[in-house]
Amino acid sequence: MRLLMIHADHFGYEVTGDTKVAGAAPEPAGDETGARVEEVLVAFATAEATDQESVAGVAKKAAAAIRDTAAKMGAPRVMVYPYAHLASDLASPRVAARIIDQVTESLRDNGDLETHQAPFGYYKSFDIACKGHPLSELALTIRPDGTEEPEDDGASESTALAAEKTLRSEWRVYQPDGTYVLADDFDFRAHRGLADLFTYERTGSRVAEDAPPHIKLMREHELVDYEPASDTGNLRWYPKGLLVKRLLEEHVTRTVVDYGAMEVETPIMYDYAHPALSKYLQRFPARQYLVKSDDKDLFLRFAACFGQYMIQRDLVASHHDLPVRLYELTHFSFRREQGGEVAGLRRLRTFTMPDMHSLVADMGMAKVEFLKQVSLCLRWLDDIGLDCVPAIRFVRSFLDENPGFVEDLMATLGRPALVEVWDERFFYFVAKFEMNFVDTAKKAACLSTVQIDVENTERFGIRYTAQDGEKRHPLLMHTSVSGSVDRNVYAILENQALRMRRGEKAAWPVWLAPTQVRVVPVADAYVDGAQALADRIPFRVDVDDRDAKVGKKIREAEKEWVPYTLVVGERELAGGDLTVRTRFGEQLTMTLAEFVERVSAETAGKPTRPANTPRLLSRRPIFVG
Repeated sequence: MRLLMIHADHFGYEVTGDTKVAGAAPEPAGDETGARVEEVLVAFATAEATDQESVAGVAKKAAAAIRDTAAKMGAPRVMVYPYAHLASDLASPRVAARIIDQVTESLRDNGDLETHQAPFGYYKSFDIACKGHPLSELALTIRPDGTEEPEDDGASESTALAAEKTLRSEWRVYQPDGTYVLADDFDFRAHRGLADLFTYERTGSRVAEDAPPHIKLMREHELVDYEPASDTGNLRWYPKGLLVKRLLEEHVTRTVVDYGAMEVETPIMYDYAHPALSKYLQRFPARQYLVKSDDKDLFLRFAACFGQYMIQRDLVASHHDLPVRLYELTHFSFRREQGGEVAGLRRLRTFTMPDMHSLVADMGMAKVEFLKQVSLCLRWLDDIGLDCVPAIRFVRSFLDENPGFVEDLMATLGRPALVEVWDERFFYFVAKFEMNFVDTAKKAACLSTVQIDVENTERFGIRYTAQDGEKRHPLLMHTSVSGSVDRNVYAILENQALRMRRGEKAAWPVWLAPTQVRVVPVADAYVDGAQALADRIPFRVDVDDRDAKVGKKIREAEKEWVPYTLVVGERELAGGDLTVRTRFGEQLTMTLAEFVERVSAETAGKPTRPANTPRLLSRRPIFVG
């Protein structure tokens, strides 16, 4: 929230008309026609998009700031004035009205200030006489920080999470040939992504200081939005966003199943008192949601680990069966991330995680599996068009006991990697691979990951029959080829924001575009023909039948990052060559068969889904106003 506070001799306003969002506040506080007050602190208030993550927390902090400022200035009364001109990325009108009302209610609750509020959603004229003393004008930015949900209220911090805060390690940069130098001695000038990742790992904060650009993009493209009626970090997905999400889910699931994983489904909540689970929770760096059911304390899963451990404990497997790979696309996983860390899609409290766990006989099999799964991760990132930065974490004893492994891994990667070496093992794994996306704010977000777990098969009683007939504990691989599906959407949008910052055009991978082809008739007379043409194109096609000029329709398609636009008139609909405009400005002439062949080649090997919005643009509702 942005505040501009002015200490005034007098302030008056008069309502001059309704705006299009006047209905956002059904019963606006304050006078509807106007008011005039003397000796007043006027708080011009703008609610921003990121405020939607922590409505009560932002309102409480804003009210405290206004109250403190009024006390310092000796102002006996306050005017809270909704003002949508202090920021560009605004909260939705409904949420903004709610925040403004809560600010006013909080100020009135104490009873120490006479508090007024101008109505939300109206055009108003105003006059103000600023006192002009050195403190009479003050601008503040209020950051969402989740203060309405203290970390000790229903959250649990594991010993691993606590250990992570004090962890000390050695940082190296390895080259593809397996050689390395200490990171402090490495020349990062030709490796900006690696440099940004190292800086973030050493000194960075997860807290979102400003709204990341993907938040604006996710709302502009009507993909996903905040849900004020839920907890922070729980979002609503609109049709186009859900289509993108489902395509990603289908693709990662097919990738893992084709690799040899068996798909399962497990519960979303577990008994906190289960002896193996309670110990595991202390070894996993995450905060849990807790749920009460009769006399049981349950926690909501933060990954598919628990359910798959239970299945693996009960299955019967011999050395001939290994590796045994189980996979689940978890709808949903839950982590009570700290409020200030939750921003858009980057870090959520409820998310979708594709999770694979592989049982392997020994460290030799684990290392072979590790390299294969790293290759899967690299292929995945190539499929969604992301250039990420590798980070690898080893316990020093693992490196000492497995000479040559890091060289094999670096050869698989084929690029420099940041490597962290721990003297002690605080977690369940001895080796962890990550591919990190570094966004516009130079914050890193882990996508793909592969880990070698040396603890949990013993903890959960998971065994296999070895070649000598003895029952032994296998090792366990934790793998998410993609990482959180939600975070993949964040990374794709942030990557396009980086492209736009460089003056390049943003674009979807063709297979992921909500609309792959848009048909633009040059006149109303050709709308029916345009629909008939769309029926012959085996992709996600819509028709812009709105009453607008062709140039405007083309610009609208560009704003939506539609990969292909077909402008059609009498010649094209009579069977002539098509005029094809690509997202990057090429203008091509080709037959329908040639066009279909081109798009088919670009989407080969990727999942397909029909469009989930009306084909005619004139019949589509607006989800984000």
